[in-house]
Amino acid sequence: MDLRIRNVVNGSASAPEHAILDVANDTFTQFFGLADTSYRGADKVSNKLRHFFWMPTKKVHKGDVIFVWTGVGKDNSVVVNGVNVHHFYWGLASKVWNNTGDAAVLFQIQEWMSTKT
Repeated sequence: MDLRIRNVVNGSASAPEHAILDVANDTFTQFFGLADTSYRGADKVSNKLRHFFWMPTKKVHKGDVIFVWTGVGKDNSVVVNGVNVHHFYWGLASKVWNNTGDAAVLFQIQEWMSTKT
């Protein structure tokens, strides 16, 4: 997969909740979605998705880092120590990964079709 989950930070007063994704290969982010779900054990994830974030359109390159912030903000990109860091904002008012039974799931969407004719 072209993106990989590095870490999920539940958040606190000093560090708002966010997920950190590593870019493994050049890709476009609009082909990815990040969701939260509960898990039932070390290797057993629930099939009930509670929140889904379809990433905005952005060309990213191998070695870049993406922060997906749960809260409100304006998407932006900066260079930190020579690394392109992209910040995407989910726009939610509450936390997503708010207890020990939550898991982050990253989807690479290969195809979709509109039902509008």
